[in-house]
Amino acid sequence: MKRRQSKAEIRAELEKQVQSFIDKGGEIQQVEMGESGLEDGKYDPRRFGFESAVQSRTPLNGLLATIDSRRKNPKPDVALKKSRKQPRQKVIYDDFGEPLRKVWVDE
Repeated sequence: MKRRQSKAEIRAELEKQVQSFIDKGGEIQQVEMGESGLEDGKYDPRRFGFESAVQSRTPLNGLLATIDSRRKNPKPDVALKKSRKQPRQKVIYDDFGEPLRKVWVDE
């Protein structure tokens, strides 16, 4: 399995690549914050493709009150209902943890 690089190793690699770029005659330009997202001093309108009309919200106050009342007062049938014990499969393992067979047990 290939080991993942740590953040320190990634930073060191990026720093090495930047230094190599500068050593080969590359130049780093400083720009103002937010300037790189502008075209002719304006944001590019084609970048915002997920805009849609504002949707109205559905008020849920009544629904939330109903849910809270159910949570506070559970149905008595559900609370007192006994679960039927049905047979289920049980796996028998050997001494080394390997499955040998499956048997049905009543619980």
